[in-house]
Amino acid sequence: MYKLYKEHLLTLHDNNKHRTLNTQERNINFLDFSTNDYLNLSKNNEVINAAITSAQKYGVGSTGSRLLSGNLPLYEEFEEIIAKDKNTESSLLFSSGFQANVTALSSLLDEKVLQAKALVFFDKLNHSSLYQAVFLSKAELCRYHHCDIQHLESLLENYKEDLRPKFIVTETIFGMDGDIAPLKEIVEIATKYKAFLYLDEAHATGIFGKNGYGFSTTIQLDHIPHVVMGTFSKAIGCSGGYIASHKVIIDFLINKATGFVYSTAPSPHVIGAALIAWKMIKSLQNERSHLQNLGNILRAKLKEYGFDTGASTTHIIPIILKGEKICLQIQDELLKQKIIVSGIRPPTVPYNSSRLRIALTSKHQLQDVERLVNCLKIVIS
Repeated sequence: MYKLYKEHLLTLHDNNKHRTLNTQERNINFLDFSTNDYLNLSKNNEVINAAITSAQKYGVGSTGSRLLSGNLPLYEEFEEIIAKDKNTESSLLFSSGFQANVTALSSLLDEKVLQAKALVFFDKLNHSSLYQAVFLSKAELCRYHHCDIQHLESLLENYKEDLRPKFIVTETIFGMDGDIAPLKEIVEIATKYKAFLYLDEAHATGIFGKNGYGFSTTIQLDHIPHVVMGTFSKAIGCSGGYIASHKVIIDFLINKATGFVYSTAPSPHVIGAALIAWKMIKSLQNERSHLQNLGNILRAKLKEYGFDTGASTTHIIPIILKGEKICLQIQDELLKQKIIVSGIRPPTVPYNSSRLRIALTSKHQLQDVERLVNCLKIVIS
């Protein structure tokens, strides 16, 4: 039996798709463009002290699921704050963003609950966790071209006489491409076709929107059924995820979402840290502005030297290289120059679009992006 798995691994290796765990000592000698800690809160002293205080008060483990022994006032306090900042009635914490997406979306798409197989209109470049949720639910998947409003509407128009429940699922910032979904138009279409809107704000949380709490805070959503998901593992600098929505949806997930019902609650020290980091977000407007300005500068410099940055308009910038082999080679050469970048290959991204993923943080400065560009020029030449 092991032989079959080994053969699969060899195939991955031959196609430059094999993955390994690489431990990098992240110190001041390395310039790191691989981290999702966009606001550098993971090592913030106030956040760390909040983790220590919560651990001392509650312990390092939650001891059980939220429905058994694991519910704490700390969690409910945080959920109330998230709901307020996200302009929703209620919210629910999860141990990870992946868990939140898989378990919440698959539960919402449950055929027995909806009394029909749902139709899911789905951006092709959505995160794997969202794909897994649809696959798990066995709903009908209708993928639309990335951020293509005309294609989305044409698909919905094709199904306008179909009485099955309709869902539109999209990220607001796409984590591998750094572009922004046309949310205003998507909301208009959801309204027109009476669709349930599911928004993944993982990469927008902390960076965009009112006080940094995501794009969903910039647009009126109360008139349509909707869910907003986000994480604490990126700009918040911790780990975990949340779902924000109508109180009926949250009550439903507490009762139906297996990843919530049967999972041990997040550790108190993690939630304590995430809560303080979340509160800090609204005071970090200068850091957010710096990120966007630096992103504009880096994109301009990369384009000047002929690098393909796709449709990026944010702090996430892909350098699209197409081939897996060249992607890994350049990543390795940059590492020799003490520059860490992420090499992203299919199936994480579409075929023939392997890329270096550059993630800027508020700690990066102009000289850092200049060093990156200069090293890239040398490596490519």
